[in-house]
Amino acid sequence: MDILREALNSISWEVIIKTGLRVTLVLIIAWVAVKILHKLTGRLERHLLKKSVEEGEPPSESQKRIETIVRLVKQAALLALWLTIVLIILREFGIEIGPIIASAGIVGLAVGFGAQNLVRDFISGFFIILENQLRVGDVAVVNGTGGLVEKINFRTIVLRDLGGTVHIFPNGTINTLSNLTNEWSAYIFDIRVAYKENTDKVIEVMAEVGRSMLEDKEFGNFMLEPPEIFGVDKFDDSAVIIKGRIKTKPIRQWTVGREFLRRVKQAFDAHDIEIPFPHRTVYFGEKSKPFDLRIREKYGQKLPDAGA
Repeated sequence: MDILREALNSISWEVIIKTGLRVTLVLIIAWVAVKILHKLTGRLERHLLKKSVEEGEPPSESQKRIETIVRLVKQAALLALWLTIVLIILREFGIEIGPIIASAGIVGLAVGFGAQNLVRDFISGFFIILENQLRVGDVAVVNGTGGLVEKINFRTIVLRDLGGTVHIFPNGTINTLSNLTNEWSAYIFDIRVAYKENTDKVIEVMAEVGRSMLEDKEFGNFMLEPPEIFGVDKFDDSAVIIKGRIKTKPIRQWTVGREFLRRVKQAFDAHDIEIPFPHRTVYFGEKSKPFDLRIREKYGQKLPDAGA
């Protein structure tokens, strides 16, 4: 009993009460901070969703991307908040937190050196998703490899090319990224016609084909405006090249472009506009004699022999 009485008498109840009150106050502040954090992240999520809808992004894709970003931000903020609260409480109980912070710094440095590529991939992936550089379903060229974006993760981007091959790129290794279907797409065409053709007439025929496609119920829904025909772009070896562009909805440029070329070919045939092909001259040297070529038949009738 004497030992217990001495132990109770040695306890500073004033310090315990003050420490308990301070710890309780810290926990209340932490609880309020968590509630505020949840409200702020919820407001951030609603703001980002509203902004993506105004920009015309499909709700399903935008919601998935924004939920991922908000969840990551919330987890990082909660982790930092509770680590701070735990350190404050330990200090209130008289535990020196300096060595703990130093040890945590050394461990973090060691982990950072060992997993620096992984950390780089996650940071790069976070900014790719945050800045909406790519979305699932886009057609993109990553480090010179093109394909359809099938997955976007914090660590990797997954592409599938036209041949069905799947390409996986760690986000930290992406040096060049080109999105071919962001907001709108374009089909660039180079039409070759013979030098004898009237280029103004050719452009007029091509423009008429574009207008007819824009009025088409199927293809007009994919096009954003009539085709832009820039004009004569180049004098090639055997043809005049007329360049132009068709602006379409995302990922529809190839469908519209192929149909445009098909209709242009039919229109050129109807207007007797020649699409040239390269000519080749066969040469066997100076001592070779000219070829003696004679037309033997024409339109099913035999021609008389040259010596007859």
